Amino acid sequence: MAKILVIDPNECIACESCVELCPEAFRMSSDNELAEVIDAESKADCVEDAINTCPVQCIKWEDA
Repeated sequence: MAKILVIDPNECIACESCVELCPEAFRMSSDNELAEVIDAESKADCVEDAINTCPVQCIKWEDA
């Protein structure tokens, strides 16, 4: 089963750590209030770093 990358918008604090670590998979929303996934199936090595670095643990893989 495929996995997709998601960010819980209720938990995101817009710290931008995921965007800085992995711009291939994440960006800030147009209003800079939340991080967004731009490549839900990213295979970039930096995705796991972003997941592990998130201070509120709001990034995860979910079943598609």
